[in-house]
Amino acid sequence: MTLDGGFDAWAQRQLDAVESALDAWVPADAPVGLGEAMRYGVLDGGKRLRPLLVLAACETLAGDAAAAMRAAVAVELIHAYSLVHDDMPCMDNDVLRRGKPTVHVKFGEAQAMLAGDAMQALAFEVLTDEAGIAPALQARLVRLLARAAGHAGMAGGQAIDLASIGVPLDEAALRDMHRRKTGALLQASVLMGASCGQPDATAWQALADYGAAIGLAFQVVDDILDVTQASETLGKTAGKDIDANKPTYVSVLGLAAARRHAQDLRLQAQAALARSGLADVDALATLADKVVERES
Repeated sequence: MTLDGGFDAWAQRQLDAVESALDAWVPADAPVGLGEAMRYGVLDGGKRLRPLLVLAACETLAGDAAAAMRAAVAVELIHAYSLVHDDMPCMDNDVLRRGKPTVHVKFGEAQAMLAGDAMQALAFEVLTDEAGIAPALQARLVRLLARAAGHAGMAGGQAIDLASIGVPLDEAALRDMHRRKTGALLQASVLMGASCGQPDATAWQALADYGAAIGLAFQVVDDILDVTQASETLGKTAGKDIDANKPTYVSVLGLAAARRHAQDLRLQAQAALARSGLADVDALATLADKVVERES
């Protein structure tokens, strides 16, 4: 991978391509305004970290760029659908996401539920296009994404999260919850990108370890920002976890220890890349730094 013009220029090229693909593949003409709600929930906002991880891992292995773009769009659709559902009154009950009203506030609860359902289904439709991607690769990408999104991953972690309100958790239980709720989809993003190439066993395990480390680091930093930044900076309501009496890395470890833990996880991610045997991991290394250094 050659970061022509530096990381920021590379990232902007990828972001533009992902946004264009999302715009093309998320339909505007779904019945009775459903398409509008879907597009509102996924377009024109967000860090797009998961697509960037897919594309960076694929490029590191000189993999199938077309397959990786479909994987990038699919994982972002899953992420966006999860936010739509998480924000609803029956879950986290939030009114602000990405600096604008949440989907259920804008379109109503029923339409928000259906928009999330449709985005989840569309993710797998995007991955199983009839032309261009080998069936074996399609199947592998579908399995990685489904496992990360389902009971063993994101949905399971969210269930633990909702059951943990007002319940004290130790660090091991908190780690398990966030490994599922947040980490699984970030790790899957790396491995979906890697699947578009041909990594050997050493590289695959190293990338899995890298994905696990940054997946957990993302949540640790999220917990830190929730108590150190304003809603205007975050683009979502600050302080909600404390107000809801949810366990976080800050409440369990304390702010200073949580910050140290995020740095330790960054070092773990970088060490994993160093033992991967891959020649050019600059974009992945920089993304690990960005995860820990972000302010929103």
